[in-house]
Amino acid sequence: MGKCEEIVKKHKNGVTINLFVKAGSRKTIFPSGFNKSRKCVEMKVKSPAHENKANMEVLRTIAEFFKKPFSKVILVSGAKKKEKIVLIKNGKISDIVKKIEASLDGL
Repeated sequence: MGKCEEIVKKHKNGVTINLFVKAGSRKTIFPSGFNKSRKCVEMKVKSPAHENKANMEVLRTIAEFFKKPFSKVILVSGAKKKEKIVLIKNGKISDIVKKIEASLDGL
């Protein structure tokens, strides 16, 4: 599994991903990097961390990246923090890990 074995975990309802989100960036990027010390995938979003705008953009971006319906991506924890845990309902851990690791190659 490589880099992702500590950040992508099996959950009873699917798969969780540990994220570190930087709100108010010039561009939305997922994944924008891997933070080994925090054990999370980094992500940048254009929306400000105000009135839940950044959280909604995080969920939309994750849903689009994994080609899942928006309703299948849920913020489990970290609504008011930079470190977040997102659940992808009915996701397969092998598919999620493969897609993240492929995108992280070269970063």
